[in-house]
Amino acid sequence: MGQTGVDDDAMGTIAGQILTGVLLTVAVLVAVAVGVALLAWTPLSDASLHEPRRTSRTRTRRIFHHAIRWARQLLLTARQRWASTGLGFPVSHVVRHPARLVVVGFAGAVLLGTALLSLPWATESGHGPPVVTALFTSTSAVCVTGLVIEDTGTYWSLFGQIVILALIQIGGLGIMTLASLLGLLVARRLRIRLQLGTQAETKALGVGHVRRVVVGVLRISLLMEAVVAVALTWRFAVGYDIGLTRSTYLGIFHAISAFNNAGFGLYADSLVRFATDPLICLPIAAAVIIGGLGFPVLLELRHELSHPRHWSLHTKITVGSSLVLLALGWVVFTLTEWSNDATLGPLSTPGKLLAGFTAAVMPRTAGFNSLDIAGMNDVTLAMTDMLMFVGGGSAGTAGGIKVTTFALLGFVVLAELRGEPSVHALGRKLPAGVQRQALTVVLLSITAVAVSTLALLALTPFGLDQVLFEVTSAFATVGLSTGITAHIGTAGHAILIVLMFVGRLGPITAVTALALRERTRRYERPEERPLVG
Repeated sequence: MGQTGVDDDAMGTIAGQILTGVLLTVAVLVAVAVGVALLAWTPLSDASLHEPRRTSRTRTRRIFHHAIRWARQLLLTARQRWASTGLGFPVSHVVRHPARLVVVGFAGAVLLGTALLSLPWATESGHGPPVVTALFTSTSAVCVTGLVIEDTGTYWSLFGQIVILALIQIGGLGIMTLASLLGLLVARRLRIRLQLGTQAETKALGVGHVRRVVVGVLRISLLMEAVVAVALTWRFAVGYDIGLTRSTYLGIFHAISAFNNAGFGLYADSLVRFATDPLICLPIAAAVIIGGLGFPVLLELRHELSHPRHWSLHTKITVGSSLVLLALGWVVFTLTEWSNDATLGPLSTPGKLLAGFTAAVMPRTAGFNSLDIAGMNDVTLAMTDMLMFVGGGSAGTAGGIKVTTFALLGFVVLAELRGEPSVHALGRKLPAGVQRQALTVVLLSITAVAVSTLALLALTPFGLDQVLFEVTSAFATVGLSTGITAHIGTAGHAILIVLMFVGRLGPITAVTALALRERTRRYERPEERPLVG
């Protein structure tokens, strides 16, 4: 099996690139996390600045703690001087709204990633990539999508690949989660604004849950990525006679990409060459499924896995809907592609079942593919569009409108058909606000996909099936493609960049963050019922 990327004979150069990549990756993580933390934290009071030192603190920790305090004080001074000019300080408007803070964090990570990928040594050729290519790749990585203009394994150098991997991890864990983790490690406490921002991103049930969620997210992510990385490393080394260094790198890269539902791979054909290898496809599929459930569900399952009756409504809906959609996709994909010579046709029966299962997992929303997407028939592409649009679980690495949103609308329709005055789901009554939120997410998502599809149809020569697939994949942060990503032009790439960003943050978060002002209605208009249908 041929190896892509770097050669094992250039270990000195590789070691230097790895060291440089790791150092810059750490710098990106610290810069983004500290930046968001400084924006969210208010300065410590005078009393807290002079509180007695604990004897257990080391000198290094005291120096770092002083540096953080100095940076906060510097930011406060700059804010006050700017405000004295009468122009106002825009950061304060961002900080007061957690949703805007999340958007700023993700945008900052995208820009930092773009800057790093624009460096000459980020590509194999040694020449800096076009700005659009760097921006598109950075957005795709931070938004854990997987759509690419250039092949990851051959176009980007080892340094560039490490930057992409770091951006995937940043996007998967979340900017606010990383900032909160830094706060826990440095100050052992979280300021209320940072907690609100983390709550908005991780969907924690309350501010008091933030610490538990942040630490739990980190533990689950690292554990799952480590387990999958070990399994893949062993398979690459033993089954494909790849050197241990290269196998380890391949295992780590694909494990992180899979758990974060990113879909970035180091092989030009993704997983097509491994379509019938269960020791490659199943670990990656398992990582995609687990990562796509959402961190709140994983945290609850860790304690209540054997007691389904004690699960929360959110966990029941997420797990149940995910299983139903996975089984439905498996059956549809396998049956519709069974005799297709471009996909499942040449494979054995066990190979067809495995490839059909892998194909059903990836729209949930990872961009790996073990079958040629361009060779699929129209029924399979339409089914893939629907699965991508629905996506995975909330507050996780998956995209789409989320399975809970899809299921909630189903309960609303069912209640309306039964003529019930309120909506119930699995023995619980659904608040009216949740129903409106679900409806808003779906309508905004449909609008975004429809408008973007029309725009790309006007800008490119491709047909509706290819364009709709590409747009849905970008909005749902899936990363699957029929092969037209590199050929839609700069305007098309700009549309997909916006779609990936909005899709990762969620329509409501994006719209709320961009709203100029919030309104509270102090009165109600007279009620009147229009005709429906």
